[in-house]
Amino acid sequence: MVSKSDHEYVPVHELLSEKEIGGILEKMGLKKENLPKIFSSDPQAKRLGAKGGQVIRVSRIDNGNEFEYYRLVVES
Repeated sequence: MVSKSDHEYVPVHELLSEKEIGGILEKMGLKKENLPKIFSSDPQAKRLGAKGGQVIRVSRIDNGNEFEYYRLVVES
């Protein structure tokens, strides 16, 4: 049986380190709390073991182009 998280339509989710987060937020000119939210109960956040305050990068490929999105994990 294939895990739902391994399905081709589910984008790649990665937990970021504090160093990575700092660089990304500085580059984007944002504060962590300005990022869109994702609940810690979300299946992908649970799979990563994400806790409140951490940031997840979501990578999607569309027409050969890769797009990255960032989500702040909040406790549900």
